[in-house]
This record gives sequence, structure tokens and C-alpha cells, in this order.
Amino acid sequence: MDNQAEVRARMVDEQIASRGVTDVRVLEAMRAVPRHEFVEHPDRFAAYADRALPIGHRQTISQPYMVAAMSEALALPDRARVLEIGTGSGYQAAILTMLAADVISIERHEALASQARERLHRLGYDSVRVVVGDGSLGWFESAPYDGIVVTAGAPAVPDALRQQLADGGRLVIPVGNEYLQHLLVITRHGDTFEERRGEACAFVPLVGQQAWPDRPR
Repeated sequence: MDNQAEVRARMVDEQIASRGVTDVRVLEAMRAVPRHEFVEHPDRFAAYADRALPIGHRQTISQPYMVAAMSEALALPDRARVLEIGTGSGYQAAILTMLAADVISIERHEALASQARERLHRLGYDSVRVVVGDGSLGWFESAPYDGIVVTAGAPAVPDALRQQLADGGRLVIPVGNEYLQHLLVITRHGDTFEERRGEACAFVPLVGQQAWPDRPR
């Protein structure tokens, strides 16, 4: 694939900045991370298209705009620690490495986790730690987090994730039914949680003890 930097720049200008994402660090990260390295070979021709793509195990790599919008919504401070729920291909985690000092990413499919680890290491994103587990329960041992981003749709906000937020931290999560959600941005202020409802979106279901049960779709 030729001229990937130019293609990424066009993706950012036409799909992301034009839709209201203004955070300079997020835009730079989206220009820098090679999305085509995170999609399956048959779909590489569509790597910079404005849509999600399948990555196996009934999972997807998210639409570029949604990755950027969720990253911006985290409003991460310098030297942030971030938890991602749903590693998938590792693309969102790679973006987060350019915005945070410490990134932990949870994936429930061991095969996807292994592939993401190899891909992230090969591309030099070594500050990501990929773990296998139930993302609806978070990753308590490294809490609290300045930001938590959930790349799957939940029926409600898991209490475990709220409790693992640092004071002032933000949780960005799609909440709704299994086919349509709205992005929620939740900010912790001591023992209270401020909630802002954002745009409609459609993610694969978040499966776990504090989310949807694991069942055939």
C-alpha cells in the first residue's frame, strides 16, 4: 500500500476533524498510527474507510471517527494511566499510547489478545499491557485510572468500572441495547459521578458478569 501517510492525513481531515474532533494530540495520533496494520489482509483496501471492519471472533475494529471521538472524550492529563476494555485488534490501544504514559487493555478472547500483543510489539507500541479477562470487571490491580474507555456496548454502566476511576477521571462507554447505544462520558468527583450523554453509536456487545451474558448471536 503506497502513500499511507497521505491517506491517513486525508482520513483525519475528511472523516474526523470535519466532524468536530479538535484535540491536537488525538488528531496527530490518528495521523501517525498505521490503521492498515490492524485490519485483516482481505480488508486492507478499506483500512482508511469511514467504517468498522471485522477482525474475527465476531469482533470489529472501530470506525476511525469513533476511535478519535472516544479518545478525545477521555480528556487525558499528562502522564495518564488508561484502561481499555476490548483490545480487539489493538488499534485503539496504539492510539492511546500516544496520549497516555501507561495503557492496560483487556480482551476476553485469548486468540485476539495474543495477536494484538504480537502486532503492538512488532509496531513498537510496547507501553501497552494486554491482559485476558472479563472487561466488565475492569482490572482492579492497577486501579485507579485517569481514563477508562470501553469499546463494546453495555446494557448499563458496570459499577466495577466506576469504582476504578481516579478522582477527576473519565469513563467513556457505549450504553444501550445490543444493537444501538449512546456514548456516555462519566466523570468522577469524589463519590459522585457526573454523566453526559453523547451521540448514537453501534458496538458489539460487552460480555461479562456486569454486562451481557455470553450467548450466540
